[in-house]
Amino acid sequence: MSLAAACTSGTFAPTLFGAEILSVQASLVTNYNQFVDGTYRRTQPSIDVKDASFCNITVTYTHPGQNDNIIVEAWLPVDNWNQRFQAVGGGGWNTGRTTGVYYAMAGAIGDGYATITTDAGLGTYSDPSPWILLSPGNVNMYYLQNFATSSLGDEAILGKALIKDFYGEGPLYSYWNGCSTGGRQGLTLAQRYPDAYDGIAAGAPVIYWTRVGMSNIWPQQYMNMENFYPYGCELEAITAAAVTACDGLDGVVDGLISDPDTCVASFDPTSLVGSTIDNCTQTGGPITISEGAAKLASALWDGSRTVAGDKIWFGLSIGSDLTMMASTNCSTGTCVGNPGKYGWDLFRYFVAKDPKWESDNISHETYEAMGHSAFQQWQSAMDFDDPDISGFHNAGGKLITYHGMADNLIPAQGTDHYYQLVSDLFPDVDDFYRHFPIPGLGHCSGGRGGQPSGMFAQLRAWVENGTAPEHSSMKFTALDGTNQTRILCPFPKKPFYNGHCGNSSDSTCWTCVKRGEGSTSPTSKNLWHL
Repeated sequence: MSLAAACTSGTFAPTLFGAEILSVQASLVTNYNQFVDGTYRRTQPSIDVKDASFCNITVTYTHPGQNDNIIVEAWLPVDNWNQRFQAVGGGGWNTGRTTGVYYAMAGAIGDGYATITTDAGLGTYSDPSPWILLSPGNVNMYYLQNFATSSLGDEAILGKALIKDFYGEGPLYSYWNGCSTGGRQGLTLAQRYPDAYDGIAAGAPVIYWTRVGMSNIWPQQYMNMENFYPYGCELEAITAAAVTACDGLDGVVDGLISDPDTCVASFDPTSLVGSTIDNCTQTGGPITISEGAAKLASALWDGSRTVAGDKIWFGLSIGSDLTMMASTNCSTGTCVGNPGKYGWDLFRYFVAKDPKWESDNISHETYEAMGHSAFQQWQSAMDFDDPDISGFHNAGGKLITYHGMADNLIPAQGTDHYYQLVSDLFPDVDDFYRHFPIPGLGHCSGGRGGQPSGMFAQLRAWVENGTAPEHSSMKFTALDGTNQTRILCPFPKKPFYNGHCGNSSDSTCWTCVKRGEGSTSPTSKNLWHL
C-alpha cells in the first residue's frame, strides 16, 4: 500500500498511558504550497514549499477525571520523509496550533521532517482568562499542568507512535525547535522528559516564569512609584545614544552591541539630560530629554528590585527597545502609564486569582509581596530552571539555547544565568550544551540583528555526527545598508573584529573572545530567592 493510500484513520492506533483516545482523524493534503519566512522557523532559513503532500492526523484525547480535551496535530510527509521528527513550539499562552506554528510546520514539511503540534486542550487564546480559573479564587490546576508540562510528554509519545504506524518505523532522530514559550517548552523537555528528543533548539526561554512576570511589570511599576511618565521618543533617543556609544566595542561600527554588560557599566544616560530631540513623534516637535526618562532607562537596564534594594531579576539589555514595556499614552498632552498585558496575568490570575483585579498604582511593598506570593505558590509548577539535566545528558541529548541581546520582553541575561548554573554542575557542559547570545536580535525575531538561520542544521550535525558548533552565524543589514554575515559566539565569549583583516562583512575576520571584565550579571548569591 502506498503512503498516500495509508493516510486513513484506520492506519493509526496510538495509545497513551493515563489517557483515553477519543478520536483519530486522517486526511491527505496534496499540492500544498507555502512560502515560510525564516522568522517563523527561528533557527532555519526561509523556504518556499512547493507541491508538498502530507498526511494530516488529528488525535483528540482526554485524561480521565481531569475534564480536558486535548488535540495533537501531526503532519507526515508522503514523498520526501527524511526519517526525522521535528516538533515545533508555541508562543505566549499558546502551546501550539496557531498560525505561526503552522508556518513553522510547513517549513519542516518542506525539509522532509515529520512534524507535530499540540493545543494542550486550551485553544489559541491570547491570554489565560478563558481557562485558568475554575472560579474566582481557584486555579484550574489540571489545565495549568497541561500547559506547563504534561502535554509536552504526551505530544512526543503520540508523535512517534503516529510516525511508526504510518511509515512502519520510528524516526531515526527527533528534534524540538521553539522560541519564547517554545523555548521554555524545550528546556522543560530536557528537564522533565529527557528521552523525548535527541536535539533541542530553545530560544528566549521563559524558564524563570515568576521572575520574568515581575520584570515585565517593573517598568510600569517604576513609573507609578516615581509618578513620572516620559515620552516614548525620550527612551528611543537614550537607546540610540547607548548603541552609538557602545557599538564599536566589538571592533566595528555596525549598529550592534555585542557586549551589553560592558556597555551598561560605561554608558550613563543622565549625560543626555537636557539634550534636544528635534522631532518627537508624540509631540510633533522638539523636546528635551528629561531626568525622569534617564532614571527610568537606568532602572530598566538594572532590573526589578525589592523595597530594600535587593535585585529580583535582570533588566532588559542595553540596546533593546524600552518603549513596549514602559509604554505611555500622551494623547492628551500629559503622559500617563499604558500597561500592556505582559506580566499582569501573574498577579491577576495567579496571586489575586480574581479576573476583576486591577493593577492601578499598587505600592512597591504590594508589588514585592505579590511577587513573593507568586514565587511561593508557582515556582515549582511554572519555573523550569533546574540546572540538573543529567537525564538528558545521559540519554545523549544535545541542547542549544539562544537569546536575542535586544530582547524587549524576556531579559536575555536570564538565559546566560541558566547556562552558567548548568556549567557549574557539569564540567563537560560543552559536550552537550551550548548557549548563543545574539547581538541585535529582538524577542525571537526583529531588531537590527538577524536570525540564527543555520543553527538548527548545526544542532542536527552535533546530534548525528558529533560535530559541536564552535560558533554559529547570522546575516543582517549594517548601518551602511550592506548585507553582512557575523559569527555568533557561545557564551561566555563574544564576537570581536580583527581590524587588520580589512572586511568586516567577512565572517572569517571575526573571532570569539572572552567578554570584558566588569560584568553586571548577578550570581545566585545576590539574586532574589536564589
